[in-house]
Amino acid sequence: MGREIYDIFVIGGGINGCGIARDAVGRGYSVALAEMNDFASGTSSGATKLIHGGLRYLEHYEFRLVRESLMEREILWAMAPHIIWPLRFVLPYHKGGIRPAWLIRLGLFLYDHLGGRKLLPATSVLDMRRDPAGKPLKALFTKAFEYSDGWVDDARMVVLNARDAADKGATILPRTKVVSATRENGLWHIETTDTVTGSSDSHQARMLVNAAGPWVDHVIRSAFGQNEAHNVRLVQGSHIVVKKKFDDPRAYFFQNPDNRIIFAIPYEGDYTLIGTTDRDFTADPRDIRISEEETVYLCNAASEYFKEPVKPDDIVWTYSAVRPLYDDGASKAQEATRDYVLKLDGEGAAAPLLNVFGGKLTTYRRLSEHALEKIGAAIGVKGAPWTAKSHLPGGNFAVKGYETEVAKLKRRYAFLADPHARRLVRRYGTRAETLLGDARGIEDLGRLFGGDLYEAEVRYLVEHEWARHAEDVLWRRTKDGLRLSKEQAQSLEEYMAAIPAMAG
Repeated sequence: MGREIYDIFVIGGGINGCGIARDAVGRGYSVALAEMNDFASGTSSGATKLIHGGLRYLEHYEFRLVRESLMEREILWAMAPHIIWPLRFVLPYHKGGIRPAWLIRLGLFLYDHLGGRKLLPATSVLDMRRDPAGKPLKALFTKAFEYSDGWVDDARMVVLNARDAADKGATILPRTKVVSATRENGLWHIETTDTVTGSSDSHQARMLVNAAGPWVDHVIRSAFGQNEAHNVRLVQGSHIVVKKKFDDPRAYFFQNPDNRIIFAIPYEGDYTLIGTTDRDFTADPRDIRISEEETVYLCNAASEYFKEPVKPDDIVWTYSAVRPLYDDGASKAQEATRDYVLKLDGEGAAAPLLNVFGGKLTTYRRLSEHALEKIGAAIGVKGAPWTAKSHLPGGNFAVKGYETEVAKLKRRYAFLADPHARRLVRRYGTRAETLLGDARGIEDLGRLFGGDLYEAEVRYLVEHEWARHAEDVLWRRTKDGLRLSKEQAQSLEEYMAAIPAMAG
């Protein structure tokens, strides 16, 4: 009795849940969000990490989704120029290939003109016998098309949405599982369990948003007690990371004989990211990992293009995630729609429920706006759309101002090596100075755990970004797991276990 009744309670700390929470609290709604694990610990950190229109979706006539995605690229880039940046893609072509040149030209023409492109450069044609992009590829590929899309640090985009929501007044509850949710007297009564301490808590809300990603149907069945819930089609996407295969800053778009495509993308300076696969998944999403079949598939597909074959022995890291696609009855996993579906449940005086199905990184902000339209219709409108002109934490600098920010940071903290300064700006933007504080020398950053990961950064992530374990730091808040040994990672875990969780 007397506890706050939230306007909205969100289940799920992936990109959609955190995006909806941020948008809602910014409009004046009172908001709570519960995530049973760490933020972006599922689908939202297992993507190919692109902000893109989805060139291949044109083949499936998903014009609305492609147009919305293309329009979002430059909006998101301006929102977060530290974690999002433009990337040029090279699509090699040869006669007798999977798709004729006219079809590729048509697709790229639509790509250039559907989405109000202003800052990103247009498509061009490359002579691969002269262009540096042809150097790592087989001589067969004498021609290529080059087009624009964007890159994103996916897990950081999620946690920055959560951070901004909290800064605006939302109650953010990581490692908190919703065990039941029942309607009573026009309100939702929600029972949660802290997955770390085992303690239980109760909450009330006028409206519930189920944005649990791969677990959305599971939440409907378990928390809501509905036996029949089959709305999503789980599709596994796996990626491999190998030592750098090429020096060019551009990425590659490879077409495979089975009509699927993969990307080969410069990754974390020293590596190449290759993915993704597309296959139906029926097991528990918590047990997701790359299969031997997928590993062989990605190596063989990339080796069709690269002069130097990609072998399983080259792999330094793999990751795999389940995409919760809305089940539209498509026959093949790669043909299932990547569009999102929002379903409102609750009639009359019943407390409303919004179930979120599907979606992708690029469209999360628009998905959130559409969710707020339904929320407004259900419990009353508060505030106007606002996120299109906003900045995520640390992103309050010019859209093309990354180099300027790096130079500013190096002037203030002259002891930082150039790669270190660049990584800090890429992760934290203008908030890198909050992390570094009054440090005057590298020794002021405290203990070095490996690579350029210092105690000051770890403490920042614990205090401001809800990091609790080494895995949170090494594979989601950063990708320093690529640079630290198992012994160093274990040392970090022991250190973090000894300091209290402090983010709020």
